[in-house]
Amino acid sequence: MKDIILQATELEKNALADIKNASSLQQVELIRVKYLGKSGDLTCLLRDIVKAPVAERKELGRAINIAKVNVMSALTEAKDYHADCELEVKLKQDKIDVTLPGTNVVSGSLHPITLAVRDLVSIFSSYGFSSVSGSEIEDDFHNFTALNIDELHPARAMHDTFYFSGDRLLRTHTSPAQIHTMLAEHPPLSMLSLGKVYRCDSDPTHSPMFHQLEGLVVSETCNFLELKSLIDNFFSIFFQRKIEVRFRPSYFPFTEPSAEVDIRMAKDSPWLEVMGCGMVHPNVFKHVKIDPEKYRGYAFGVGIDRLAMLKYGINDLRLFFENDIDFLAQF
Repeated sequence: MKDIILQATELEKNALADIKNASSLQQVELIRVKYLGKSGDLTCLLRDIVKAPVAERKELGRAINIAKVNVMSALTEAKDYHADCELEVKLKQDKIDVTLPGTNVVSGSLHPITLAVRDLVSIFSSYGFSSVSGSEIEDDFHNFTALNIDELHPARAMHDTFYFSGDRLLRTHTSPAQIHTMLAEHPPLSMLSLGKVYRCDSDPTHSPMFHQLEGLVVSETCNFLELKSLIDNFFSIFFQRKIEVRFRPSYFPFTEPSAEVDIRMAKDSPWLEVMGCGMVHPNVFKHVKIDPEKYRGYAFGVGIDRLAMLKYGINDLRLFFENDIDFLAQF
């Protein structure tokens, strides 16, 4: 029995000395394994108690456990000490130099098309217009037939329109949303239809996908003079300065009479064609079951991308879709 107690005392003494001389957390862990691991010296000594007489086992177990507790306590203190030392070293190595300039935080910005859309909706909402977006996939009736565009009209040609199977297609304008609305609701109506439209075209001022806004008013009393006044006021509000506007006679299948709208940004600048408009053709009303003898209407359409280019001085439409951060950051 005395031999085992002496062994336990000697192992405790050796373990405490090793712990005192340890220089890192890694060494402390190796010492723990050496003395208290599954095959550690103190662990094995505790297992050897079964070989001693039964009457002596209690005293032997108490002696070995006291040694284990003392070693475990020393290990815990050593772990805490070396952990603090290593943390201090790391903090010194990773310290922040507060004299260095800070990192700039780059914030996002709204796309110029989004800015233009918000301005347009805000302006026309103040005139009592409600907004709808509609579906980008339409059928022949809502995109062409109901708008008085006959089967031989060039707008139906494959080189202008993206067709799917059957009579499905990517809408070429936002007018189909107006057809859906007139079929579902009764006049009077004042509405904007806006969103993405698609045509087979691509150059610095045209894109296969672009954004369009169209307005429609249907009532018993609306007239071309009201339309002209609305458009005159709209451009001055949108560009936040007086804009010269002129109307030229034109042709659209869905309006009669029809006009092209030109604007001049400054006194000596050239005229720019920006919009089409006119009084709703009676045939359109017939397709949507509205009595053309009782109601009249006017409509107008404008490319949102085109207006954004003019407002922000952008000369290439493709810049809107290239995701150039430096370009977008300007807005």
